[in-house]
Amino acid sequence: MDKNFIVFETNRLDKFLSLHIDASRNQIEQLIKKGFVCVDGKQTIKTGLKLKENQEVKVSFPEAEISQIKDEEFIKDSLKDKKVKVIYEDEHILVVNKPYNLTVHDAPSVKDATLVDWLKLKNISLSTISGEERHGIVHRLDKGTSGVMVVAKTNEAHVKLSKQLEDKSMGRYYLAIIDLPLKENTIIEKPIARNPNNRLKMAIVENGKYAKSAFSKIALSKNEKYELIAAKLFTGRTHQIRVHISSINRHILGDNLYGFKGELNKINRFYLHAYSLYLYHPITNEKMNFKADIPQDMNNFFIQYFNMENLDEQINENHIISSFNSFS
Repeated sequence: MDKNFIVFETNRLDKFLSLHIDASRNQIEQLIKKGFVCVDGKQTIKTGLKLKENQEVKVSFPEAEISQIKDEEFIKDSLKDKKVKVIYEDEHILVVNKPYNLTVHDAPSVKDATLVDWLKLKNISLSTISGEERHGIVHRLDKGTSGVMVVAKTNEAHVKLSKQLEDKSMGRYYLAIIDLPLKENTIIEKPIARNPNNRLKMAIVENGKYAKSAFSKIALSKNEKYELIAAKLFTGRTHQIRVHISSINRHILGDNLYGFKGELNKINRFYLHAYSLYLYHPITNEKMNFKADIPQDMNNFFIQYFNMENLDEQINENHIISSFNSFS
């Protein structure tokens, strides 16, 4: 699909496109840098190109192609123990429950198959706005985090879902098990940036990006040592929940990167799960909610350490959502 526009007054290319196409600033930058924009018939990759009156700007949206970089048998082998569950699908969106230990999209450091590889292997139609490595990906989860994600199957759906991310009409509620109960429900507003001493970690940094998280007490373990909490994000920084909760001397069980030092040596990942997703359908505008079943390893931990008679009621979606009613 191509779109053509005429320039009526001088402007920067990226700002001009932001006025004429329904896309986020990052998506517009990617379209320009990936070579999908032409000015007067000439391809440009300069986001700040100065446009003059009467120039013609053409934007092309690429067709998705199945990547040939990774061998199909390698992808199948890499994914054989990582079951991706489809929660909902129509011609516009796909909602999945991502297992832990599965990276969402490719990066220079990623060697294994990714969720995007799985989507392409299944020949699922995907949006192309975010580039070859991120086809369909509107929002992401850390490799070690399990849970619900929505994938855009068309560019129109992608643009509209991205807008919902920006205006907070789409979001998720997370469940986490921590090593020390919270004193009370709390909101943490602390800026986050790359840890200057460890490039694998993020940290609370004075001049970092603004970040806000809310944490709600859900259930205490039978020995009162551990606590199941829910988290809601008001911003979307890398490792945000893990960084914020560790900043008040609490740690997600198994999260050794951010300070967990417990004796539970049978935990082979951190217990953080994106449990519930709310959004408006990008085409019909219907309000929708999706739940990702709790992984078996977390459920086994609940059975061992929590009162299961009460837990089902405490992790009911409506109960978790209502626990944040007092947060702003």
